[in-house]
Amino acid sequence: MSVQVKPLRINVMEHAGKDHLLSVVRQARSDFYSLIDNLDDEGWQTPTACTEWQVRDVVAHMVDVTEAYIQRWALARNGQPADPARGVQDVMPHALDAAAKQLRQVPRRELIGRLKSASDELFAIFDGIDAHQWGGELVEHVYMGPLPTFIYMGFQLIDYSVHSWDIRAGLGVYAPIPDAQAAALVPFMFYVLLPSTVDPKEAEGLDATWGVRVSGEWGGSWKATLTNGQLSYAEGSVAECPVVFNFDPNDLVLTSFQRIVGGAAIGDQTLAARVRRLWYKI
Repeated sequence: MSVQVKPLRINVMEHAGKDHLLSVVRQARSDFYSLIDNLDDEGWQTPTACTEWQVRDVVAHMVDVTEAYIQRWALARNGQPADPARGVQDVMPHALDAAAKQLRQVPRRELIGRLKSASDELFAIFDGIDAHQWGGELVEHVYMGPLPTFIYMGFQLIDYSVHSWDIRAGLGVYAPIPDAQAAALVPFMFYVLLPSTVDPKEAEGLDATWGVRVSGEWGGSWKATLTNGQLSYAEGSVAECPVVFNFDPNDLVLTSFQRIVGGAAIGDQTLAARVRRLWYKI
């Protein structure tokens, strides 16, 4: 008989975990700043592990999304309508790429200063979010539509953590995402990113379940269920799943963003191969 022990961890998707989440995001932002602050012009144009982007494009992307969040927050709090969500698959990647590359001519110091100024403004908003606003206040995302405020903190952690990895990899340093950052990102992978990026064509005709185990202090086991193209995850036993993927937090995050192919699959290898093709790239 196997016993599933639910680990003790801070729930960064609840308001009680806000202080921890923000401290982790601030550290990720600081790490990102450390990477870009001391680059020369050659380093500024170094390719990264993010397809088609140089370091300057990654910074420009951070400017673009940060300023967009601030604008959308202002609309929401002033009771003004936002444009309809533009969509994710086949829309968001191309639009974000174009927006980043439009800023290529902005001088390096000016662009970094613009990012830091916008980020300080956004984090001041984050600091002021109370328990009701955490999940009860909706802000229209440019591509995804209305989302609760805490999701934007998760998005900032995603961007600063994953794009720092992209820059380091481009510079030839393949260090993992720091443990605290990767661990805090785990629930955002299961409950936000992965369910939102299922490719309908790849999911067609596949109703299935599989398990995911994540190691470490903040790890656990999750059962995935795909039905009619809709994917959900629930924490619990994976003992009866036909295939189980085993990750550490870093590999789960980087695999979710298709930077690597991680996760040892135990069980039905045909199903495992099908599952790995389920998501489109953003």
